[in-house]
Amino acid sequence: MRLPAVAGQFYAADKEALITEIEACYASPLGPGRLPDRRGKKRSLAGLVVPHAGYMYSGPVAAHAYLALAEDGLPDTFVILGPNHTGSGLPLAVATDDFQTPLGVAKVDTDLAEELMQGLIEGDMEAHRYEHSLEVQIPFLQHLGPEVSMVALCMGVQDYQAASEVGARVQDVLKGRDALVLASTDFSHYVPPEVAAVRDRRAIDQILAGDPKAFLNAVERERISMCGYGPVAAALVALEGAKGELLRYGHSGDVAPMRHVVGYAAITLRR
Repeated sequence: MRLPAVAGQFYAADKEALITEIEACYASPLGPGRLPDRRGKKRSLAGLVVPHAGYMYSGPVAAHAYLALAEDGLPDTFVILGPNHTGSGLPLAVATDDFQTPLGVAKVDTDLAEELMQGLIEGDMEAHRYEHSLEVQIPFLQHLGPEVSMVALCMGVQDYQAASEVGARVQDVLKGRDALVLASTDFSHYVPPEVAAVRDRRAIDQILAGDPKAFLNAVERERISMCGYGPVAAALVALEGAKGELLRYGHSGDVAPMRHVVGYAAITLRR
């Protein structure tokens, strides 16, 4: 069992307090303004780009993505791609243990996880032990439906070659499966808000265009300090041809006045 690493820091450690916190993200003026009170059956959503900071800061932006997910309909399983902030473990690491949060246990889709492990992609829990980028997504998913089946893949290398390998493998193993790919990333880090808005928009435009190479080129050219560019590029490769929509862009300065901010975006990718 992979125990919570950031409960009590990035989100509440108590079950009832966490539910209240998640629902406050939906109700926030920076959020969608309503709870996900209906479940759709359209299943046109193939992917999401979602931020992963503390819920106080990025939770309302993330709530836009999760409301869209609820209204579209929940898939059978999720593939969550996130960056490795700690540097621990293998470069491209699939979690092999279930994840526990205050809302319960999210089960690893073991068949899917085993199929993903090929080439540089290996099973390794050390990369996941203290990594928050994947963990913080799980309570939002559990709030929508307590029975969560997932595969979590932590990317310690994020260049185009790695993103292409991950994306191609995800695309291959998801054929015939009802699954959604979730790319976990924050955008610009610790720059003035006006700089973040301009730089992040250039990256977002390439995500919406569905062009992983142009997206990574924009990140490098504009020196955009987003932490999960590899997971986003991998998702674009895996979901080739998907249409992107920006639901909400914001930054930490929306929550509390600050000279240097971290950018957040909620984006849907639809077939």
